[in-house]
Amino acid sequence: MKVGIADTTFARINMGKIAIDELRKICSLPYERYTVPGIKDLPVAAKKLIEERGCEIVIALGMPGPKQIDKQCAHEASLGLIMAQLMTNKHIIEVFVHEDEAKDERELWEITENRVREHVRNAVDLILNPKKLQKLAGTGQRQGFPDVGPLLR
Repeated sequence: MKVGIADTTFARINMGKIAIDELRKICSLPYERYTVPGIKDLPVAAKKLIEERGCEIVIALGMPGPKQIDKQCAHEASLGLIMAQLMTNKHIIEVFVHEDEAKDERELWEITENRVREHVRNAVDLILNPKKLQKLAGTGQRQGFPDVGPLLR
């Protein structure tokens, strides 16, 4: 079993490096990294990681900018990632951090690091320990921000 890590040169933080660091901390699964220029290149990178490089799951990392065109490109990339999942029947975990989610660069770094690390753990659980995710269903988990908890009735 191998994990694919697709990242971009457009991101302002080396998200792939963070993902690899977290993957190495939590397990010994091998990985393949594929870096592309921009966020709209991620769907093909993810599909190639699955079909050509034998990855069981892919973590697609991107950092859209704050402008409206960046948000549109992120939406298009997201649709492409969904299509790639359906075409390959494999999970592609989308990990996008929009630059305008944070008030400053320090917070942007914190959100990015937290979101990437938590989604790497999610990806590993999806392929090695799916029952762990079942136990978390409905608990208000948030990646990049504090968990909000479940709504109780």
